[in-house]
Amino acid sequence: MKIAVIGSALMDVVSYVDTLPKYGATVHAKGFHIACGGKGANQAVAAGKLGADVLMVSSVGDDFFGTAVRENFIKHNIDIKHVYTVENKGNGVVMIIVEASGQYRSVFYHGANDFMSTEIISKSADDLKKCGLILLQLEFPIDILNAAIDFANENKIPVILNPAPMNDKFSADIACKCDFVIPNEVELHLLTGMPVETEDDIRAAAKRLFARGLKNLIVTMGERGSMWLAEGVEAFVAPTKIDSVDSTGAGDAYIGCFAETYARTGNVLESMQRASKYAALSVTRKGTQDSYLTAEEFEKELGIKN
Repeated sequence: MKIAVIGSALMDVVSYVDTLPKYGATVHAKGFHIACGGKGANQAVAAGKLGADVLMVSSVGDDFFGTAVRENFIKHNIDIKHVYTVENKGNGVVMIIVEASGQYRSVFYHGANDFMSTEIISKSADDLKKCGLILLQLEFPIDILNAAIDFANENKIPVILNPAPMNDKFSADIACKCDFVIPNEVELHLLTGMPVETEDDIRAAAKRLFARGLKNLIVTMGERGSMWLAEGVEAFVAPTKIDSVDSTGAGDAYIGCFAETYARTGNVLESMQRASKYAALSVTRKGTQDSYLTAEEFEKELGIKN
């Protein structure tokens, strides 16, 4: 089953420091690298590394970053027929500072991503119809998100939505048109306006979304694992405990692995279990896409740990 990822394609500019500098101060970085990123691209590459057949729908700049992004997709065997170059616009960039603890902060320059239009859905319609799953995030204009969800619903293609990064144009009504919504706790709070400190809080927030039409909610809770909630369904996947080196992109690793496994098996719980382990292993390496294991590497790790 082919997976379509409609989303951002950025370049990550990453510095590693012991602690963040105070205002007006400078600290020395312990490491630095530039690599391809963006939530859409990250999730596409994670799924692709695991063996999924992936179609990427996106916009890139006409600068050297945009060229590098296209080449990176080709390297990972991702179909770039609908990755469009925006003339006279720079590629999107994320500037990331990672502390010694593995925690990070980032600044997002949208670049070419802001020049995607709803036309990108009509241009890619014939190929999208051949896909069995569409994966979405929020790093591109909201009108494209709405068009993509409506297109998927009209053509009965299941949608997985990762509602990140949250913004004030996004709403629960949009989320509830999707088959799966996979937020973390903070995103669930922003989506519903409800507390999410306890599992009962999460159940109550889920109930509000189900009343508005949502079919499946999967909440990633970091060190507390993840929960799957649907009408008459509740399942919990324990966290995979591991020492973190760099947590950048771990959420995208989870989504990409979940999508690959679900497209292949149709089994939600198995998809969550594999995604939890895959995301945990990603934080043991530096970088985003560079930290994602191939199918061979992942199966080896699963064999060792099982």
